Amino acid sequence: MRRALLSVADKTGLASLAQGLAQQGMEVVSTGGTAAFLSGLGLRVRTVSEVTGFPEILDGRVKTLHPRIHAGLLARRDRPEHIQQLQQHGIEPFHVVAVNLYPFRQAASVPEASLEKVLEEIDIGGPALLRVAAKNYRDVLVVCDPADYPEVLAAGADPPPALRYRLAVKAFQHTAFYDAAIAEWLGRREDRPPVPFPAELTLAFQLHSTLRYGENPHQRAAVYGDVFPGPGSLVRARQLGGKELSYNNLNDAGCAWELAREFSEPAVAAVKHATPCGVAIGRGLEEAFGKAQAADPVSIFGGVVALNRTVNAAAARALAGIFLEVVVAPGYEAEAAEILAERRDLRVLQVDPGVPRPRLDFRPVPGGVLLQEADLTAVDPDRWRQVTARPATSAELADLALAWRVVRSVRSNAIVLAREGATTGIGGGQTSRIGAARIAIAMAEVGGRPGGSVMASDAFFPFPDVVEAAAACGVTAIVQPGGSLRDADSIAAADRHGLAMLFTGVRHFRH
Repeated sequence: MRRALLSVADKTGLASLAQGLAQQGMEVVSTGGTAAFLSGLGLRVRTVSEVTGFPEILDGRVKTLHPRIHAGLLARRDRPEHIQQLQQHGIEPFHVVAVNLYPFRQAASVPEASLEKVLEEIDIGGPALLRVAAKNYRDVLVVCDPADYPEVLAAGADPPPALRYRLAVKAFQHTAFYDAAIAEWLGRREDRPPVPFPAELTLAFQLHSTLRYGENPHQRAAVYGDVFPGPGSLVRARQLGGKELSYNNLNDAGCAWELAREFSEPAVAAVKHATPCGVAIGRGLEEAFGKAQAADPVSIFGGVVALNRTVNAAAARALAGIFLEVVVAPGYEAEAAEILAERRDLRVLQVDPGVPRPRLDFRPVPGGVLLQEADLTAVDPDRWRQVTARPATSAELADLALAWRVVRSVRSNAIVLAREGATTGIGGGQTSRIGAARIAIAMAEVGGRPGGSVMASDAFFPFPDVVEAAAACGVTAIVQPGGSLRDADSIAAADRHGLAMLFTGVRHFRH
């Protein structure tokens, strides 16, 4: 007789699966909880203990880890010696295995859950059954997802090889994800020393949705979420309105959201092509948005805007006044949501405002991946070193702090000009620092606001040319990391023009 082994934590669709398999003439073998569930439905079920001749022990920790189970799964039906050994030991083979695992992630996601409680939700026998069945997929059909039950039943007694193979791959992916989630959670525990760069790296991300396409129409794309989503997750944002999100929408929204929430004051960050084009602070969001828009009214068109406060009606009217692709904020007042909903194509995202966990940055390279800690160093002007004869004024320091926050979100080489709580010019992604400076200055000149601006540079000045260019357009103060062999030349140039200059001792390359 053909046999099916059913052992599931999630009972979704189980009754239909078991009934369908029984109607196909299969004997159903099951573990304690699953067997009790099916028996309660009036189905004839043989328990694993009956098959093994051994009771479930250790509070159910040991039940399927037995030769009569695993031999019945691993035996190759095309090898006479395997069949002979099964008959010699009175072991019957299995043909279908349906298993899903203890809800480890659900238990681990409860903030107050103890280590002991979570450890009990680590499945041992289930992953073993899936891996064993998947290894022998030519003879054993393995299913780990209730969504696949209808296709399994429709396949009947002789499932096609393609289905067997696909479900085996899915089973291995599922167990790999399950183990990666366990390693991820245990590695994050606060009472354990962090291991940022383990000898073997596993990643646990769960498919959130597929996207229409990637950066370009010929590229396929999807978005995956952190297996244990923390505060500030853009992937888990609520979309309150607008069209479907694209790859580029999410990429830009991530840059804008990270930048906007760096500020304690009401702040707005406008981003285009993953590059800030206007950033400002104000007494309220409406004022901050007006200043950010004025910083580059051309580039913001069709851009993404992030705000670090709940959006009120006044701010919503300002946002709705121009064409934007995405708006991101921690919340929206009812009237504000109604105003933005009138822009039917505008994607409106609401993101948990909590402080995100420190994260790692990944970048693929041929044959591997680069991994680094994210650049989340706090901005602390009190630690900056004044290096010129003239100190920066309090107003200049405030603008320097804003420019310094923005510059680390701009591609290197990066130069940011700011004045009165808003950027006035941004230049980045250049192969020379003077090239980036010229672009930032040109942008400020378009807006008629280079004079009185301050300047931030993501890295030191190898030559005094940037200082000379800054002085020529009316920049009054500069912040940069320092550390060049020719720092003295840049300091002398700043003193010659009466500029204030501060060194941070921190570099913000973003290649």
